[in-house]
Amino acid sequence: MRLLFAAMAAGSLALATGASAQAVKIGMTVSTTGPAASLGIPEANTAKLMPKEIGGIPVEVIVLDDASDTTKGVANTRKLLTDDKVDVVVGSSTTPVSLAMLEVASEMKAPMISLAASAAIVSPMDEKRRWVFKTPQNDRLMADALVDYMAAQKVKSVAFIGFNDAYGDGWLNVITPALKEKNIQLVATERYARTDTSVTGPVLKLMAAKPEAVLVAGSGTPAALPQKTLKERGYAGKIYQTHGVANADFLRVGGKDVEGTILPAGPVLVAAQLPETNPVKKAGLDYVQKYEAMFGAGSANTFGAHANDALVLLQAAIPVAAKNAKPGTPEFRAALRDALEGLKDVVYSQGVVTMTKDDHVGQDKRARVMVTIENGAWKLLPEAATQ
Repeated sequence: MRLLFAAMAAGSLALATGASAQAVKIGMTVSTTGPAASLGIPEANTAKLMPKEIGGIPVEVIVLDDASDTTKGVANTRKLLTDDKVDVVVGSSTTPVSLAMLEVASEMKAPMISLAASAAIVSPMDEKRRWVFKTPQNDRLMADALVDYMAAQKVKSVAFIGFNDAYGDGWLNVITPALKEKNIQLVATERYARTDTSVTGPVLKLMAAKPEAVLVAGSGTPAALPQKTLKERGYAGKIYQTHGVANADFLRVGGKDVEGTILPAGPVLVAAQLPETNPVKKAGLDYVQKYEAMFGAGSANTFGAHANDALVLLQAAIPVAAKNAKPGTPEFRAALRDALEGLKDVVYSQGVVTMTKDDHVGQDKRARVMVTIENGAWKLLPEAATQ
């Protein structure tokens, strides 16, 4: 009888311990309103797919809207870390907001996983960026794929129009040397704001340079404006976009004017079209199926997948960090940072990741494919499928 009571007491203690276990808190700040809403909404939706516990550790996700605004993103980050006492911050949707947020994350020594594209978020590596990781592909990885494709199409001259912020800066900085390496001439450069409602002036300047192709370096629905204006003005050359447009809203807003557009993208965008030998196909399809089961057929996109992949990284890193520290403490934040940096061969919806102390993206060519828009849908370009 004493043994029975001892066993029952031990079981009760285990249940009590499990029930009172400190939850890992994940704070997300993404752009569910403002110019980047088409990116932030699927990212926020994806948080609903996060499991309630990881390795027996409860998980709580807090999602805030930064309205595509740098000041709001910084305020959200500080609130999440100070008031909500989260262990890690995920976000934001855009490069300018993410660059501002990393200042707070590093100051408070908390790991951050950005959902924005620019390599400037994680490099050059320094004391601040050692706390920051990101899931979208670096611009240069995508720029190389894009320029290789341009060269294969025998393009000799390109004009550039991009956002007049860190996203446009990043793309101009990587596309310029990439074009030079392939002996493709950059004949004109123009910039515009995410909130602009007309880009007629810049487009006319681009067309005056008579480029064989135009690259639009924007993200979300605002990236459709230059392309629609080019078409309205009778431009007949090739038009390329970046991986910042890979969602259904871009297709909807662009309509017939974006038919035939070519861009590099994460493989999840065309997961069903990937060859069976592609190591990312299973993870990509798994995300798409789960997301669309909750939000409807055709609703999954690249940006939600970036959020999913941040959560996949955390699912791999949290159990490792929990062996060394208790959630809710500075020690756990540091251990989680170390665990993220030590991840190897993690397969998620957009690639296969191995982090290092100098590389907080950890991707290779398996994180990209080339796609086009055909009949209002994304189509994998076969010659790019094995890159």
